[in-house]
Amino acid sequence: MSLAIDSGHLPPRPIDAAERALRIDLAAAYRLVALRGWDDLIYTHLTARVPNDPECFLINPFGLRFDEVTASNLVKIDGQGRIVGDSPHPVNAIGFRIHATVHAARSDAHCVMHLHHVNGIAVSAQAAGLRPLSQHAMRFHGQVGYHDYEGLALTAAEGARLAASLCDKPALFLRNHGTLVVGRTVAEAFVLMDTLDRACDIQLKAQAGGVPLVTPGPAVLEKTLRQLTGDDAPEGGREWPALLRLLDKTDPTYRD
Repeated sequence: MSLAIDSGHLPPRPIDAAERALRIDLAAAYRLVALRGWDDLIYTHLTARVPNDPECFLINPFGLRFDEVTASNLVKIDGQGRIVGDSPHPVNAIGFRIHATVHAARSDAHCVMHLHHVNGIAVSAQAAGLRPLSQHAMRFHGQVGYHDYEGLALTAAEGARLAASLCDKPALFLRNHGTLVVGRTVAEAFVLMDTLDRACDIQLKAQAGGVPLVTPGPAVLEKTLRQLTGDDAPEGGREWPALLRLLDKTDPTYRD
């Protein structure tokens, strides 16, 4: 099975200020994922819908590590898998299909993150899935979907099932595979993934203690979710500038 998509190229399109800013944010997210140790060699993807060119999104060059991604080497691709411009880099076919499916199904999915992080895979394999054992997990009370594993290649039929499993939720566990989150901004998607990874890590460590676990009642879970999400503003607005300062202090080449 070929892992690189080959659907042709489209002529280059100008990169305006909004796209340039998005490229910087998305490249930063790739670097932060690498710093967290969530990457999986050259696999998994973070994508973002291009402002003023909504049929296209940005994706990582297939073959580069996440710590090699920069604003300029991100690949612009349309919903049919055609690369826009003369990028020398291919795009992973399976990753393209997953992300194109979610972007098409959700108008609010401006950024889609799909990872094979160890904590997420471990919880995805548990029949009960994510449990409300921490405040981090309570952010996702009733806000997580589950999609059963069907193999490597994503067919159109499975794509429809995956989109239905995600529905209108911000997060999805792909059983025995990984996790997926959607955000209205790159910052929101990253902060959601950070919260989800911490929730999974806490759950695994709590379960490892081998003692009965305490979970709050339904009323408290509903209250906590309202408190954490009640203003409906995209998450990550305060955290993102701090994370960019961290990258700028250590390795600002993501901006190149």
